Amino acid sequence: MSQTDPFGPYPILLFDGVCNLCNAFVQFVIRHDPEAVFRFTPLQSEIGQELSAKAGFPVNELSTVILYYRGRFYTHSDVALEVVRRLPGIWSMLYGFVIIPKFLRDAIYNWVARNRYRWFGKRESCMMPTPDVKRRFL
Repeated sequence: MSQTDPFGPYPILLFDGVCNLCNAFVQFVIRHDPEAVFRFTPLQSEIGQELSAKAGFPVNELSTVILYYRGRFYTHSDVALEVVRRLPGIWSMLYGFVIIPKFLRDAIYNWVARNRYRWFGKRESCMMPTPDVKRRFL
């Protein structure tokens, strides 16, 4: 007997809702996901904190985006790779970067993550989705 995932059948991207770089990544995914496969929630939201805790992350630690899909959690550089893997067209070819050793990919990811507020800025509050994409936010 299979159990239904309480978070649904869609990949869920958890992101730092006040980070400009993270918000730009979400906007990129929305623009390049015509089938509306992905769902989104800020790490600061109730669902974001619940999933973060389920993944074993402190609910107030915002050092990585998280992708939750079918009971699995992806973090750091694996998130970007898993996202492009599921996008249509040429974007899925970027998954080829999986051949770069994870420790190198994650070192670059962590360097950008540490500097993201300084380089890209920070919002005062989480973004408010437009009405046409609001249904994709949890």
